Amino acid sequence: MTAKTTSQSGRKAGGTQSGRRGALTPKGITVLVLLGLALVFIFENTRETEIRLLVPLVTMPLWLALLAMGVIGALVGAYFMGRRR
Repeated sequence: MTAKTTSQSGRKAGGTQSGRRGALTPKGITVLVLLGLALVFIFENTRETEIRLLVPLVTMPLWLALLAMGVIGALVGAYFMGRRR
């Protein structure tokens, strides 16, 4: 092996380390924390709730209703941000 491809410490030429240790970046930790908070939110809000959609009355878990509204809000926001460009 040449010095350009690997060194004795197991690092690649670009200075990044191969393996699982590189996954614990601040970005990766943030994603794990947000995933944990989402799971806690889901398990705390499992009770059924009634929601009126214009005429029909729909019964669904509270977390699912809030998730649906969040997704709709994100889609509307993405649509209007795309129109600005």
